[in-house]
Amino acid sequence: MATSTTMSHQAIGSVVSQRPFKASQFLKEPLNNVPMKFRQKRFKIEATASQISVVDNTFLSPSPSKNKPHESKKKSNEAALILIRHGESLWNEKNLFTGCVDVPLTQKGVGEAIEAGKKISNIPVDLIFTSSLIRAQMTAMLAMTQHRRKKVPIILHNESVKAKTWSHVFSEETRKQSIPVIAAWQLNERMYGELQGLNKKETAERYGTQQVHEWRRSYEIPPPKGESLEMCAERAVAYFEDNIKPELASGNNVMIAAHGNSLRSIIMYLDDLTSQEVTTLDLSTGVPLLYIFKEGKFMKRGSPVGSTEAGVYAYTKRLAQYREKLDAAATI
Repeated sequence: MATSTTMSHQAIGSVVSQRPFKASQFLKEPLNNVPMKFRQKRFKIEATASQISVVDNTFLSPSPSKNKPHESKKKSNEAALILIRHGESLWNEKNLFTGCVDVPLTQKGVGEAIEAGKKISNIPVDLIFTSSLIRAQMTAMLAMTQHRRKKVPIILHNESVKAKTWSHVFSEETRKQSIPVIAAWQLNERMYGELQGLNKKETAERYGTQQVHEWRRSYEIPPPKGESLEMCAERAVAYFEDNIKPELASGNNVMIAAHGNSLRSIIMYLDDLTSQEVTTLDLSTGVPLLYIFKEGKFMKRGSPVGSTEAGVYAYTKRLAQYREKLDAAATI
């Protein structure tokens, strides 16, 4: 079973390179004497979190002098983590097991992604992680169209030297107004094996409600030739620890747009849930969850619901100040 799952991961991973993305290179590479090829630097994304430029901490000087050199500000000891399950997909609508099959959002799903974006429009975002599946990437892109900072999410491509070279941005100002987006297969939905593409109701009638419930909701039991939640958690949490947590520790605010089971796995890690507790955890499509990472600990702040978001910004002084700066900038 483990062998077949590993092979499926390799197939998925062939779409998105296994090599780490150099987000810091995207944001900070100087423009002078830039060759057509990316300069090769010997660091990984997890090793360069502190080098990623966080423009959100400094962007609100009303009239910055163009003659003054850029002064880097000290990183905050607090970072925001936003989790969003993708909006409704075309196979969600048809009640089909989707898993790692790459299908887009429905019109309803598009609306859910936009509404999610409105709810996080006042929360700083410096870096975005998504799965390699289009429904998660669509959700992230659509959500960011609603953000008040109006920074543009740019998907980084590391599949080949040509992919990196052709997608290079040659404007320092443009890079400052961009957010790197890193797609990782490790954040993909749980692979449902032989159930993928089958109707959930018909599958329950064929195999029995109890058997399908075990495949869907148990922690250790995988569907035929698929992944259990435990197997999904192994890859998703390992990726989070190696690639995302270091970014948060460096003060970078991160959004993750992914799937029900990969996000449940990460929440299990963040909230220290048991294998029994995580099986009862349900995540609604398009509803963002907010965590604060501070002093090495994750503090759950719920979902930023409501039009005023007062329940979110009352939690931390830094988020309240960020909102105030956004309001001040809007009046300039």
